[in-house]
Amino acid sequence: MIVVMKRGATPEQIAHMIERVESLGLKPHPIYGTERTVIAAIGEKRDEHRQSLESGAGVEEVVPILAPYKVASLEVKPEPTVVRAGSLAVGDSHIGMIAGPCSVESESQTLATARAVKAAGATALRGGAFKPRTSPYSFQGLKEKGLEILAAAREETGLAVVTEVIAETDVALVARYADVLQIGARNMQNYRLLEAVGESGKPVLLKRAPAATLDELLLAAEYILNMGNPNVMLCERGIRTFEAHTRFTLPLASVPWLHQRTHLPVVVDPSHGTGHTNLVTAMAMAAVAAGADGLIVEVHPDPETALSDGYQSLTFEQFETLMHRCHAIAGAMGRQIASNDRPL
Repeated sequence: MIVVMKRGATPEQIAHMIERVESLGLKPHPIYGTERTVIAAIGEKRDEHRQSLESGAGVEEVVPILAPYKVASLEVKPEPTVVRAGSLAVGDSHIGMIAGPCSVESESQTLATARAVKAAGATALRGGAFKPRTSPYSFQGLKEKGLEILAAAREETGLAVVTEVIAETDVALVARYADVLQIGARNMQNYRLLEAVGESGKPVLLKRAPAATLDELLLAAEYILNMGNPNVMLCERGIRTFEAHTRFTLPLASVPWLHQRTHLPVVVDPSHGTGHTNLVTAMAMAAVAAGADGLIVEVHPDPETALSDGYQSLTFEQFETLMHRCHAIAGAMGRQIASNDRPL
């Protein structure tokens, strides 16, 4: 349930109600909005405490949360969440552009890509240091060396680093180097990993699994939010269907559907969602038109020689074209792509 505080409720009244929720054996999640504060009370046997909480000083009303996902719901926080990490801002009026190679292969490859995507207007650098691959014989990433290369790219360009963490035991290591922890599609329902990144306090980019429903995606986000980490971005990267003309099917209707149910920002991955370089730009434009709060795009200096996902990676020139076209779509929709030069 939600304890809705009155406009003008004092910090002391808010603190008292947080303590009161805890004393009833419930977990409080205070959310400080622009006009008022609400406290989500999460736990079993919530309804029997409703009248007790309604009598608290500074309380306007106590209402049940109907959605199965509690803290992610618009019922708890009607204002859009903006996730910030260094040069990256995603949500509300901010359209964040995350770009870079699928895998960190070398320092020269990563630095060249970072320079190019920043020049084109990207606001964050993506790159995999730990790579979960279908085959155990495929390139698995440079691991900590890859993280060091990403940190060097951030040092030179100022771009925030977005990179995947694939194991609970690696969270502390990756968090030392990364600005945003990515949870890949394979790990969307790895609940111990979700709790670990929640405890890290780092912003999280949570990708939808190829067979997951949107409700399951939101409940996965709830694991992170429930650990006290409010900085979660949802990522639509395509689902598996009977279609064979693309790597996955990219259902862009998920973007407005999610916006109608959650305050969390929604990022779209047109690279994995299509699996074909010649489709990425069109679907990136469509995602912006559908209301996406950000894009995550694979870019490589020489896609033909990429160690992973070269067939869906853009060249520097192609990414520059994507950025120009997405700016045009954003403008037509009355929106604006965030600048990497704007202080946050």
